[in-house]
Amino acid sequence: MACFSGQRHVTMKHFVRNRVHQRKSEIYQAVTNVCRVMQDVLKHVEALEPRFISSLTQVDGRYVGLQVVSPNRFEVSLFLNQMGVFNFIDDGCPSGCAMLKLSDERKRSMSLWTEFITASGYLSARKMRSRFTSLVSEAIRRGSLQSQVRLISSNSFSAVLSVSDTYTVELVPAFRCGSIWPQNSCSWPTIGAVWPSQPIIANVKMRGFNLLARDPYPTSKPVNTEGDAWVLSFTDAEELLMTGGCRRVCLSMLKALCDKHLVIHGEPIEYAHLTNLVLYECEKHPREYEWDEESLFDRINGVLLQLVSCLQCRKCPHFFLKGVDLFSGKSRSSLDQAAKQVWTLARDLTTNPSSFESL
Repeated sequence: MACFSGQRHVTMKHFVRNRVHQRKSEIYQAVTNVCRVMQDVLKHVEALEPRFISSLTQVDGRYVGLQVVSPNRFEVSLFLNQMGVFNFIDDGCPSGCAMLKLSDERKRSMSLWTEFITASGYLSARKMRSRFTSLVSEAIRRGSLQSQVRLISSNSFSAVLSVSDTYTVELVPAFRCGSIWPQNSCSWPTIGAVWPSQPIIANVKMRGFNLLARDPYPTSKPVNTEGDAWVLSFTDAEELLMTGGCRRVCLSMLKALCDKHLVIHGEPIEYAHLTNLVLYECEKHPREYEWDEESLFDRINGVLLQLVSCLQCRKCPHFFLKGVDLFSGKSRSSLDQAAKQVWTLARDLTTNPSSFESL
């Protein structure tokens, strides 16, 4: 048994040195290429409309607001200024969303975004992204970028771009919400959970979350305000919670496995699902020694088995948001196919100590 475990440990190290590091290098190059073009696009947008100031800058080697959705898909959040005249409301909103409403109707003229405020006093995400998308389209047309980038969104409410016919990038207007935490739509931290520690919880809540002007999470119960609602995003919280032990290595290995073995028509499995399930695994195994190098395989196996269960049940509950199912909108056939492939992968990893050599 020790020999079995030792062989697996060696092949896992080899997998990390080669496949995982290679993947990171390739994605870093892709991100660099994409951000160079996006910064040019956003510079032209800012020239057309100074309120949309580009926030796509590099800090400590990472681009602020950029999320890797897949090796060829990226999301860039454009963080906007001034939402101080608005109150944050998450009661009675679509699942996973919130509204921004004028704290006082007399302050309408004080807002930078006055023309995007509805008659009821809400700052409309739909109006904001519609205007932003038209600016992006105009920036591409006026600039010298038409040979590199084109707008490919199927409607006028989303700025989805193709870069060099290789990468897909969604540009999303967003607000940062620091030092507050949504009460009605957020179930975190779980009552009685040992992980994370209270200082980390305090740090996460101090950093807050983001509000994105994008389509709400799919739901079976449409709400009247969903067009004006802003989607809650917890990418900063996820980043903080992944700190320590082999959590980030675990997630990187899962992404590398996903890229090669779990690319299925309909995209039933995305990086967001893997991140979500790693966080659940952290709750199940809250002790730091459970996230050392010797425990890495057990954590990977645990996440894969969780994923199989979610796929078979056709439900993947969001780690932070009550009522949000990350599999909502995915086809049953793609989820069933994914369940079979994940189970095959998990079984091979468990029974064959050399399996990482061929993955």
